[in-house]
Amino acid sequence: MVAKTVKRASILASVLGVCLCCLPAEAQTTAQTETQTQAQTQTQAQTQTQVQALAPSSLTQGFSGLARVDAAETFARDRRGGVDIAIAMSQGVPFRVFTLADPERVVIDFQEVDWSGLAAEQLTAADGIHAAQFGTYVPGWSRLILGLSGPMEVTSVAMEVDEVTAAAQLDLRLTPTSASAFAATVGAPRDARWDLPAPTLMTAPKQEDALAPLLVVLDPGHGGLDPGAEAEMRQGLVQEKQLMLQFAIELGEMLVRSGQFNVQLTRDDDYFVSLERRIALAHQAGADVFMSLHADSLSEGQAHGTTVYVLSQDASDSASQALVERHERTDLLAGTDLSQADDKVTDVLLDLARQETHPRSEALARSLVEGLQSQGGDINRRPLREAGFSVLKSADIPSVLVEIGFMSSPRDLANLLDPDWRNRTARGLLNGLLTWRIEDEATRALVRQ
Repeated sequence: MVAKTVKRASILASVLGVCLCCLPAEAQTTAQTETQTQAQTQTQAQTQTQVQALAPSSLTQGFSGLARVDAAETFARDRRGGVDIAIAMSQGVPFRVFTLADPERVVIDFQEVDWSGLAAEQLTAADGIHAAQFGTYVPGWSRLILGLSGPMEVTSVAMEVDEVTAAAQLDLRLTPTSASAFAATVGAPRDARWDLPAPTLMTAPKQEDALAPLLVVLDPGHGGLDPGAEAEMRQGLVQEKQLMLQFAIELGEMLVRSGQFNVQLTRDDDYFVSLERRIALAHQAGADVFMSLHADSLSEGQAHGTTVYVLSQDASDSASQALVERHERTDLLAGTDLSQADDKVTDVLLDLARQETHPRSEALARSLVEGLQSQGGDINRRPLREAGFSVLKSADIPSVLVEIGFMSSPRDLANLLDPDWRNRTARGLLNGLLTWRIEDEATRALVRQ
């Protein structure tokens, strides 16, 4: 058998924002030489030998290219003066570690890994960690967020990789620190793979044919490590992120078939997209309309039926305010750094631009409600509402947020799972968009005045 040698594939670090890769070149060369020597001496049962040379974890992965978290060997444990965390994986991957404040969190980003079998409770068993969330962050990258019970610093981080099996373990040590010391080190290191690019000057939009299809950006809410609302059904767990992606695809196909609209999605698979990035994607695409799709759950009250929201600094009712807080908290829990998001001068300029866009958004919302009613849809008793959702704050794109239904309502949940009901709802939204487009062309010049 090949001698089993484990080398340290990273260094202990007391600084944050570490980005490390897996095996050093020297270790790869050593392992390759030993494997070739073994193959030369075992001339019988050559095929069997080649299979046995594979890591056992690879055989159980169905030959997937993704590293898999080994749930049985992953843990978080209290120790005197801190917490020890171990993340076991089938192979080493690049990663980075940093902390965020308000609330205190440790964030670990990995090149995409498979989290199957891991439960959050395995990482919250330590008193120093009160919450754990993990999943896809952006395409190709995964994120683990650990909510801390108090300010802690990462005093060491290292990944050990087995040269023979390629199995890896990421070890972190957290040590209590003062609030001031913690605050001095927080912040995500800038990385072009998931950070938005620096602002650039925008050129004036080119004049387009009035009869050309409008570009509608559909924004299926949540995704990746943020499942949104959840409901237990007989057939298993139903998640808002899955329902909204399915509905966005169905609605998009119907809009494109009408010949009046082109469609782009802010996400086309199960990965996380921050609120800021959703708006940025719409601007980058040159969207004419932005429509965010949700099916939230309210713990209080009996809300049900479709509701259409437009932007307002003050929510029109307590239920709307609860939904806003839920959406904004999602970005916070997903490890988004909002420390630089407050720019009062920019806000004033954007408010001026919204003076033209906001009436168009209100007209769009009214048309969508009328379109849904024309299809006999299950409409909320107050279908038009206002709230301060971040995804509605685009200054120059008419934007609405549509709560297709509420997963906390058994009737709405049954509707969301019914293909015929979804088809009628999509038809109602299409009719609303068609009506709005005609009216908007006629009144836009007046709105600008």
